[in-house]
Amino acid sequence: MDAIARLIRDIPKAELHLHIEGTLEPELMFEIGRRNGVELPFESVEAARRAYHFHDLQSFLDIYYAAASVLQTERDFYDLTWAYLQRAAKDNIKHTEIFFDPQTHCDRGIEFDPVIRGIHRALEDGKTQLGITSHLILCFLRHLSPEAAMNTLEKALPYRHWIIAVGLDSSEFGHPPRKFKAVFDRAREEGFLSVAHAGEEGPPEYIWEALDLLKVSRIDHGVRCLEDEKLVRRLVAEQIPLTVCPLSNIKLCVFPSMKDHNLKKLLDLGICATINSDDPAYFGGYIVENFQQAATALDLDEKDIETLAKNSFKASFLSETC
Repeated sequence: MDAIARLIRDIPKAELHLHIEGTLEPELMFEIGRRNGVELPFESVEAARRAYHFHDLQSFLDIYYAAASVLQTERDFYDLTWAYLQRAAKDNIKHTEIFFDPQTHCDRGIEFDPVIRGIHRALEDGKTQLGITSHLILCFLRHLSPEAAMNTLEKALPYRHWIIAVGLDSSEFGHPPRKFKAVFDRAREEGFLSVAHAGEEGPPEYIWEALDLLKVSRIDHGVRCLEDEKLVRRLVAEQIPLTVCPLSNIKLCVFPSMKDHNLKKLLDLGICATINSDDPAYFGGYIVENFQQAATALDLDEKDIETLAKNSFKASFLSETC
């Protein structure tokens, strides 16, 4: 193992862009599916892995939501989260801020309580048994209505002590952040912090809207910011973090290949960029693999790796609870 690979493996990291539903490996999917009597559209684990080929964000989401159908009980959400945390410990993740999508589950008849209770229990065990601290972020699905998002926020209020922030995810095209201003305003009044996916498939204007209308603390993805020089200057001046997900960007064809990724440019410009795994079960790698492939393709050096790791803690919400 060379020095860069060893550094990537050993350096403490925080992961800030991780959809817990996106960590559902085919093996666990089939195990939970059998337990709950859910018939999957795949003949085997191998067939499921072969199906993980996407040409854009929407084609990924179609499979993502189908797979999530196996998740039904508190135990399911515990097992899902615990499996991720065990993997995170091997990658020397010391802190994680996990997204969950309650609308994915509530819209198919699953109550809010078992979803969040299973995730929360696993996160608590992760702290005591694995030494991983964590925060939970509730994401609204932007392809659904603002009214649906507001209803989800109402369901979350009894559990506000378990949730640090709200976010915005799902397909960007045709769903600008401004549609969700009211629910983000309400969330802020209720004491939640906020983040939002913007500037992955959507234009730089979506990043502006997330910052100025939703008042987010950081931008998830944000890689299209380089198309707007004024936006870049603001990101640098205000040190607004970007939670970049290299393998996800390649898998969803945001960039043709890892060599074309702009992560190194973001760092060189002084943007507070971080590396994360997004939906690792679907995109071919957890955080260490994202670091390693980016480092190899973009010729990242030890200073770059150290900066990315430091940025991950700097960009986290740890300071909000210390």
